[in-house]
Amino acid sequence: MQLTVQAVKNAKPDASRTLKLFDGGGLFLEITPVGSKRWRLKYRYGGKEKLISLGLYPVVSLKYARESRDDAKRQLSKGIDPSARRKAEKEAVTLHGTDALEFVAREWLAQNQSNWVPSHTQRIQMRLANDVFPFLGKSMVSEITPPMILDVLRRIEAREAFETAHRVRTNLSQIFRYAIATSRMSSDPTRDLRGALRPVKSKHLAAVTEPGRVGDLLRIMDGYKGGAIVTTALKLAPLVFVRPGELRHAEWKDIDLEIAEWRFVVQKTKTPHIVPLSRQAVAALRELYPYTGSGRFVFPSPRSKDRPMSENAVLAALRSLGIPKDEMCGHGFRAMARTILDEVLGVSPHLIEHQLAHSVRDALGRAYNRTKHLSERKEMMQKWGDYLDSLRGTYA
Repeated sequence: MQLTVQAVKNAKPDASRTLKLFDGGGLFLEITPVGSKRWRLKYRYGGKEKLISLGLYPVVSLKYARESRDDAKRQLSKGIDPSARRKAEKEAVTLHGTDALEFVAREWLAQNQSNWVPSHTQRIQMRLANDVFPFLGKSMVSEITPPMILDVLRRIEAREAFETAHRVRTNLSQIFRYAIATSRMSSDPTRDLRGALRPVKSKHLAAVTEPGRVGDLLRIMDGYKGGAIVTTALKLAPLVFVRPGELRHAEWKDIDLEIAEWRFVVQKTKTPHIVPLSRQAVAALRELYPYTGSGRFVFPSPRSKDRPMSENAVLAALRSLGIPKDEMCGHGFRAMARTILDEVLGVSPHLIEHQLAHSVRDALGRAYNRTKHLSERKEMMQKWGDYLDSLRGTYA
């Protein structure tokens, strides 16, 4: 039953509790014990229940509160979180409308920062504030062209910050895709800039969390001339980024190549875990199956099929390729994936943490089960496999 103007006006407070009078569509009037009346709207976004204030009564009338509710519903229909929109408006009150790049960027940040660690959000904010907003901030997103973006990126390259230029391009692409999803533009202009930036090159693999250096590392690993077992382990290590012990103890009974999943119990935490397998990972395992598929272990010891390969097998292979231990080790593939999936590919940190089999808990402190976000993790793992393939050629 909807509220009436008279019912709102005559509503009295209860000295012992806060009252809520519901109007419909998530809109309700909240009356505190001291008598203040505030309009609030309850809604769901991204599977989560959220709450925003629409103002105090009688400054905000029932009619205006309903109009605000309907406007919020229209934003939701376009994929916009009303709470994020409001935050962006507060931070960008001087901008030329809600379609200006800075406004859209702040709205995008507001909607995503809850899924990021604070340092990641701060890095993106700094890049945009220093290198983008001064030149494109007031431009309407639908009017921004590839040459305009390239001019911004060339300014960054001019100070030899080549990695930053690539990261800014990635962030702009993420913002433009959000603008497309919220009906502000029709295509991503950064797509036409592929290959236009100078590659991030390095003389050595001092840090294998930088895309260019990862590409170098993968090409070196592809040159391994050893047996099929270790060769496949080298292919899988970066694709699945599990702990080294989990990789070498992998058993064929736990792997389903038809549904592309590897299910096992994490010995460190004694919890079940699922590793979605990318097309690249499935192909590598299918190639290995004729060699070890009749036994228990995917990577058996050359001395006995009843034991997994030595913990030094992959490390020895890396060393034979000229990669010293202070540049890459078995655990290094986990750090590689975590850093790049977060900072370069923009994957939500909670998905990455799930896939790393770290302890991830919900708002009530409950541990998520192993199937949580499985479909999204499958997409992430395929995206990761495709990205590693691209690094082998993109940074040649």
